[in-house]
Amino acid sequence: PVDLPTNSRVASKYVNCADEYFQSLDLPVEIVPLYGSVELGPITGMSEAIVDLVSTGATLRQNGLIEIAVLYESTARLIAHPLSYRLNTYNLTDVIGKLRESDLAAV
Repeated sequence: PVDLPTNSRVASKYVNCADEYFQSLDLPVEIVPLYGSVELGPITGMSEAIVDLVSTGATLRQNGLIEIAVLYESTARLIAHPLSYRLNTYNLTDVIGKLRESDLAAV
């Protein structure tokens, strides 16, 4: 359960997802569209909470924020057209390797 007061302001660049989530909880909140560094919403007083994508949580911690609920789970996918993939297998294999390295470095 989300422990957020009724009519709280929630900043997000994912306005529709945030609105849908809080409606499903029957919790009236004001969704504040905010683009860029959404975590600054609570720091600047623009909102009491945020809805944002989180990978490691480092940015949240750096800004004194805590995760109170997971709205959705997601995965990143590299998608290619079959013909492009066949013609560029070497280049795409290099990209895949770099993505995997950066993913492992983030953990």
